[in-house]
Amino acid sequence: MALLEIKDLHIALNDGSEIVKGIDLKVESGEVHAIMGPNGSGKSTLAQALMGHPAYRISSGDVLLDGASLLALGPDERAQKGLFLAFQYPYAIPGVTVTSFLRSAMNALRKARAGGEDDPIPIPEFRKQLAAATERLKVPRELLGRYLNDGFSGGEKKRVEILQLALLHPRLAVLDETDSGLDIDALKTIAGGVSDLVGPEMGAVVITHYQRILNYIRPDYVHVFAGGRFVAEGGPELAEQLESEGYDAYLPEAPSGAS
Repeated sequence: MALLEIKDLHIALNDGSEIVKGIDLKVESGEVHAIMGPNGSGKSTLAQALMGHPAYRISSGDVLLDGASLLALGPDERAQKGLFLAFQYPYAIPGVTVTSFLRSAMNALRKARAGGEDDPIPIPEFRKQLAAATERLKVPRELLGRYLNDGFSGGEKKRVEILQLALLHPRLAVLDETDSGLDIDALKTIAGGVSDLVGPEMGAVVITHYQRILNYIRPDYVHVFAGGRFVAEGGPELAEQLESEGYDAYLPEAPSGAS
């Protein structure tokens, strides 16, 4: 049984416009799959729809996590099952500190896994886990007392996203353009943190335009996404080819040089 299995998935906007036009994908625990493609190809639509965003409608097909369909579940229930989405543009939540948010998220997962019974993480254990994760990911401690993503730089937002990932221990992490807006030091730290977490209990799908993050999160498979479909698949060498040659070869209807 695959960790994640996507079967002939079609995704449309609420007005009926089809964005994703029938894709299949299997991800096993311990695997990293990179999805690369030009702007407007449907990559972020796929990520948002997997998490259950109401602006996107799965018109046909199925998404299975550990063999169970996610389609009837809300975003919170999908998270409880072990699906995690790192946003391309993380949202700010004024009035809620990073520490409070993280503890609430951990307690929500613990409650779901305890059959609906409250099972809050003891404060000393939470502090220990948080301290270890912030040190490993080089998250400045002063960020923890600030409101979530409120006034944060791009790099700070992405570090806090991966901090969530490290504390919540999902089954599958979907990283939607996590490399966007990062300098090289932040990129190395964040990519290293993700690589450390991928293993027997977790797989990852990395969505990106560029090959550079894949220098630090080595993918097992690379999928080229264009026009709402996977149009090519390969190993890490495919990402290197795309970096040097671009996407024109996979866009036969677009004029040369189109983005």
